[in-house]
Amino acid sequence: MPLTSEPLRKLGFLTIGLFDEADPRRGHESTLEIIELGERLGFDSAWVRHRHLQYGISSPVAVLAAASQRTSRIELGTAVIPLGWENPLRLAEDLATVDLLSGGRLNPGVSVGPPMRYDGVKGALYPDTADSEDFSFERVRRLLGFVRGEPATGFSGVEGFEAFSNRVQPHSPGLGRRLWYGGGSLRSAKWAGEHGMNFLTSSVVKAEESEDFAEIQLSHIRAFRAHHPDGDRARVSQGLVVIPTDTASPEQRAKYEAYARKRTPRTAAPQGPARMMFAPDLVGTSAEIAERLYAHAGFREVDEVAFALPFTFEHDDYVQILTDIATRLGPALGWRAAV
Repeated sequence: MPLTSEPLRKLGFLTIGLFDEADPRRGHESTLEIIELGERLGFDSAWVRHRHLQYGISSPVAVLAAASQRTSRIELGTAVIPLGWENPLRLAEDLATVDLLSGGRLNPGVSVGPPMRYDGVKGALYPDTADSEDFSFERVRRLLGFVRGEPATGFSGVEGFEAFSNRVQPHSPGLGRRLWYGGGSLRSAKWAGEHGMNFLTSSVVKAEESEDFAEIQLSHIRAFRAHHPDGDRARVSQGLVVIPTDTASPEQRAKYEAYARKRTPRTAAPQGPARMMFAPDLVGTSAEIAERLYAHAGFREVDEVAFALPFTFEHDDYVQILTDIATRLGPALGWRAAV
């Protein structure tokens, strides 16, 4: 089990990229500016969430394509793309294209299951095939195969004046090793491990064998690695909502504390029929947050994190939070900024 003397190797952050319906460009620009700031601060990775028919990033691959041209070093990830909305072959083409444009910095995270509010959207999304769509792990397996270069068709060669490939083009050779599964259950952890993916854990898990969030997350991490060809070397990134207040104004501190307080009741017990458990938001000085993280069984099992930014804060709040994470919390966890 890692001790406090063992350093955090990779530090990232995750943003939802909210925008005002009346001015969506400004919100997307804010997200790109935050990613640029993350690179300047030395973060190892920046991740974006995925939202459909909401006021958040609906096309993370397009946003990361733009980010790839405004940064040079920071890794760019999705956490996560829900594959129920996607055609795996077309998505594989987009991912490979952006990976090449970024110089091999893309880290696509995906998940499966029916799209959110499926009954209301299926007529628009899959008007002819809604009842026959497969939202199982098979959808991920297809994406993995296409990204890793498995044949998509039986034909390759020249037909007339055009050349055709039997696999997705462009092909980005390293991308297949940088695919992540965002999982919150033992089943998903084991499946991701068996299929050689990386594993994203978040602030939401399914209460299967316990009602202690950290214990559940720890069991998922260990199950993933037990089923992965790389064993204990298999990559896991932990994602919790972390809000350091070292340089926050009194008004910001009050807002952050109110935000966390409002969300705390859902962390006390499993929620809904699926028995989902939510992690408490970590608000306080970097020293206080570091102490809580070192006491967290899930955190002690990883050396990579992608701390989640709260959904509804302002641009200046994110600047303060990211700056404190990079200059205070990260070093308190033994992390060194990338150069």
